[in-house]
Amino acid sequence: MEPELLAEDAIPTGDPFNLFDEWYALAREHEPNDSNAMALATASPSGAPSVRMVLLKGHGADLGAGGGFVFYTNQHSRKGSEIAANPQAALLFHWKSLRRQIRIEGRLEPVSEDMANAYFSSRARDSQLGALASDQSAPMADRREFLSRFEEVRRKYEGKDVPRPDHWGGFRLVPQAIEFWHDRPFRLHERRRFTRSASGWASTLLYP
Repeated sequence: MEPELLAEDAIPTGDPFNLFDEWYALAREHEPNDSNAMALATASPSGAPSVRMVLLKGHGADLGAGGGFVFYTNQHSRKGSEIAANPQAALLFHWKSLRRQIRIEGRLEPVSEDMANAYFSSRARDSQLGALASDQSAPMADRREFLSRFEEVRRKYEGKDVPRPDHWGGFRLVPQAIEFWHDRPFRLHERRRFTRSASGWASTLLYP
């Protein structure tokens, strides 16, 4: 019989960030594409949900008060508008080849200007230009309209640094709950959920 991955004595000491680091390192080693891809679920003030894939660009227990998981976006997009109105969200990592997933729930906070500038400057130049050219989530007549704006921006900044748009930045999800799931045959899965309180993290196993 396989060992229990989520048994109490099999979990790295400390908070769930340690276990996340262990699983994420394994995913980065074995997942062929975008091991940092995660589903981000947000909701409007009325409770209408929406979900899309984004990329994890930073994480850790020391990433600000309460730790967190960071992604970047156009803040005028649908997700940006929903976050501004209702800064609660959920993340889901699903590593199919490893048969593991992690669910994370919490509040969203904007990252600092310095942090957003540092990440934007590290992006590929065409990605920087695309962020300037795109009105993310807004309707457009056809793709040629966007490509034309992209070429216009490319010409404008030829030989120059591309500035980060004011409406482009990052968010840090500060977790209140993190659940680890490991696939087992016949749906006899392992699940452990960590919840945060004023005194720290507590965890419990869940029925599959």
